[in-house]
Amino acid sequence: MRAVEFEEYGGPEVLRVVEAEVPEPGPGQVSIDVAYTGVNFADLKARSEGYRVPGLPFVPGLEVSGRIRAVGAGVEGLTVGQEVAALTEGGAYAEVTVADAVTVFPLPDGVGLRTGATLPTVVPTAYALLHTVGRLQPGETVLVQGAAGGVGTVLGQLAKAAGAGTVYGVVSAAAKAEYAAEQGYDEVFVGSFTDEVRAATDGRGVDLALDPVGGDTLRGSLASLAPFGRLVSYGNAGGAEPWTVGQPELYPTGLSVAGFSILGLARTAPAALREIAQKAFRTVVDGSVSLPVTAEFPLKDAPEAHRLMGSRTSTGKLLLRVAD
Repeated sequence: MRAVEFEEYGGPEVLRVVEAEVPEPGPGQVSIDVAYTGVNFADLKARSEGYRVPGLPFVPGLEVSGRIRAVGAGVEGLTVGQEVAALTEGGAYAEVTVADAVTVFPLPDGVGLRTGATLPTVVPTAYALLHTVGRLQPGETVLVQGAAGGVGTVLGQLAKAAGAGTVYGVVSAAAKAEYAAEQGYDEVFVGSFTDEVRAATDGRGVDLALDPVGGDTLRGSLASLAPFGRLVSYGNAGGAEPWTVGQPELYPTGLSVAGFSILGLARTAPAALREIAQKAFRTVVDGSVSLPVTAEFPLKDAPEAHRLMGSRTSTGKLLLRVAD
């Protein structure tokens, strides 16, 4: 089978197509004939700095859609030929991949394989950030960093569907602001945002801030909170040193800070992940959420997909088309 791997860390050029053995599922696993693979920022971090890479060579990729090829011992409720979406521990940039059955989700009726590839990480992450971790209440105000990205696209739509008041987005470039405004955001800030949020809220701040960037952006998100506001950190895309927050920042206005990682949840509490995913997928079926695929590449052009995502000019979701 074809797979895309890297043998050293570096830029997109280290990705190369190789012939690899077809993996077989172990107990509690299934193998999947891959139709589409989602491209995520975590894949770029794996390639460039070894994020979640157990050893080299390594085939990246954390989410796929496709049809079940084989079922390992002890797996129930999944059958050969079934169309599914799945989270993987890597190995998704390939024609066949293996996933633990607990992170394999049958596609809902009416959801095709192309749309299915957008579901495993982005939609459950957005749902968890707003509802499970962020505990959004109707009428509350929300601030979302990376509003034009995959998760940001879904967050704008989900927040409005949940009855949020004003939803503010932050993007890195003016070209992304128009796209974000189409995803449910009432106002979109380009670059700087802390003073702008205070001005837009008459000095109060927002009830919930969601931050995948870290560093100064995270500190700005914290400074944008209203009394009793909540901040959820779900990434460190900026590559800053690990942050700390404590009594001086939280005590005066009763702020709360939480964290979330869908990959961490998949490892530590897969049953909770399945419950979140089921609720999240229903928002796609009922039309509350749609995640535009803004670029699609054949598997061999994975380096080009990485270049586009790394340029920070992409919006929506990027896919690799694996099955021709």
